[in-house]
Amino acid sequence: MASSDYAEDIRIGDEIIGSAVDAYRKLRNTLRYLLAALDGYSDEETVEDVEMPGLEKYIRHRIEEVHGQVISAYEAYDFKTAWRVLTEFANLDLSAFYFDIRKDSLYCDAPTSRKRRAARAVMATLFDALVRWLAPICPFTAEEAYLSRYPEAKDASDSVHLQLFDAPPPQWRDDALAAQWEEVRALRRVVTGALEVARKEKTLGASLEAAPTLFVADAAKREALSGIDMAEMSITSALTLEEGEGPADAFRLPDVPGVAVVVAKAEGQKCARCWRVLPEVALPNMICNRCDVVVNG
Repeated sequence: MASSDYAEDIRIGDEIIGSAVDAYRKLRNTLRYLLAALDGYSDEETVEDVEMPGLEKYIRHRIEEVHGQVISAYEAYDFKTAWRVLTEFANLDLSAFYFDIRKDSLYCDAPTSRKRRAARAVMATLFDALVRWLAPICPFTAEEAYLSRYPEAKDASDSVHLQLFDAPPPQWRDDALAAQWEEVRALRRVVTGALEVARKEKTLGASLEAAPTLFVADAAKREALSGIDMAEMSITSALTLEEGEGPADAFRLPDVPGVAVVVAKAEGQKCARCWRVLPEVALPNMICNRCDVVVNG
């Protein structure tokens, strides 16, 4: 019912129910992902703010934004808006973006790596925020997830419904950083769009088989990519950034002008551990340098 506007007549039908079921399933899967990613996590893994990667800082900024929107909606008894904000955050910011990028670090980086520790620290914050935000409109799911993460709470007669909506630290809000990452996400959409076309045309399988060239005509957009590994953001084995409009037959999106992508296959062999295709992968181990360090020390 939270997805319906109670100020109007409630509409019902198979399509409406199916849409609600699909949205709920995606939210539940988001919580399941976080529970799996946080297995064995402790607060000792956290990193200092100065060491926090830009992507994690951006997600913390989004947590601060979403918190304000959800709490404002609840205070106005606008449950439909709260539901919409939460589902869009879980689907667009987390599942389709942050989780998709950071699964490589979770699976393949060493447990002591700064990037992996930072990701898990932010995911711990995400989990605690999500179950609290969801508690008023998905009470049983929020409680189930909370007790799965904190099993000792059951013996202590604790509950997610006894927790407060803790406001994120105000310093997490960084509008300049957010503007940079919105630009990165726009450029990433062009790359992933080009990869999807290549997959449909059967010229490419998984995205890690690719080493695309990204053409960016605007200097400000290229500056937004400074210090950011776009191959990692795009989940490709390599990526080359070039100045200019790109060739006429390159892939483009109408809403991202001045950006084009040419897809090519990555050179080298597939790492047996992280699946990146890199020139350094060779017999007998068939793993890349990064994975070799993690496996063999």
